[in-house]
Amino acid sequence: MATTRPNLQEADIEGLACADGYLWLVDSHSLKRKNPKLKDGADKARKLLAKVRSDGNRYLLARIPLVEGDGTCELAKRTRQNGPELFAARLKGDDKGDELTEALQHDLHLGPFLGIPGKDNGFDIEGLAVAGKRIFLGLRGPMLRGWAVILEVAVAADATACILRLQPIGPQGCLYRKHFLQLGGLGIRDLCDLLILAGLTMELDGPIRVFRWPGGCAPADEAVVPADALQRVLEVPYGEGMALFSPDGDLPNSLLVVYDAAADDRKSGKSAVTVDILELPPLR
Repeated sequence: MATTRPNLQEADIEGLACADGYLWLVDSHSLKRKNPKLKDGADKARKLLAKVRSDGNRYLLARIPLVEGDGTCELAKRTRQNGPELFAARLKGDDKGDELTEALQHDLHLGPFLGIPGKDNGFDIEGLAVAGKRIFLGLRGPMLRGWAVILEVAVAADATACILRLQPIGPQGCLYRKHFLQLGGLGIRDLCDLLILAGLTMELDGPIRVFRWPGGCAPADEAVVPADALQRVLEVPYGEGMALFSPDGDLPNSLLVVYDAAADDRKSGKSAVTVDILELPPLR
């Protein structure tokens, strides 16, 4: 009997984080609208601008065990290394959404933006950080009168089904907490510990800044963080992702910044690009 290979799609991964033996990853969870080309004519442009699509490769929040050895790391479905078994799992969902989008459907702040494409100031996850049992999701959009949003969630894992389920952590047993940050009209492009990579939303070009949110890894409650409670750390020409970097193997004191669409002069061969390493100023 002939068999057909499933139509596999590349995950639209926007955020990565390493914590407690796992590589965590998150997709954008956003809708998509095509960008028309004017050379194709006005009629086709109008039709394309009217179409909004939901891609199944955009709804993923998952973790994969990391197996370390010989100075490298490999991904595994299951592993045990001097402790409890680690296993791959994803948040319960399908190609139309997951528990997170379901939980946000009727949210007063974010619910109305779930039906708007990410590039149109709709719901759009780009940052991911893991601190203990909490997962922080930085939103590129929506911007709410210039305020950016970080979602905080907690999950429990089912080893049999390899599924993650959201756990109540918010007010009245809500499955998430919302934190609003005054970043000067910038959305969140990445998260790393207490650091926030912030840039303009939608299809705009502008400043990319790195902020530090003191205490952001362990907020006592839902937070509204004004600009004067955030520390502006660095300003970079452009950036899509970042990671702490330690040149001498000691405590990290630099920031490695990577780019989604690197310039040609940053490319080497088929698979190498040049990134920037920026020295972090000391904590204030």
